[in-house]
Amino acid sequence: MADRRLYKSKNNRMISGVMGGIAEYFNVDPTLVRVIYFLFSFFSAAFPGIIVYIILALVIPEKPSRSDYDSHDEWSEF
Repeated sequence: MADRRLYKSKNNRMISGVMGGIAEYFNVDPTLVRVIYFLFSFFSAAFPGIIVYIILALVIPEKPSRSDYDSHDEWSEF
């Protein structure tokens, strides 16, 4: 099984790529994730949703570029 990790998206970003990264992780449409997150935030008085987004933006790492993968590849030495 492939090692799946949650990263901020580089392609599907509106602000910091958090929702796009979550959508890529679960293999769903990023717009659907954004709408669900907006509804969650709206019905919880918005303030907790903003705090959660800021925390996620700080905690979720950026997706490494392909060159980062190549430089850490254990077979690249051979």
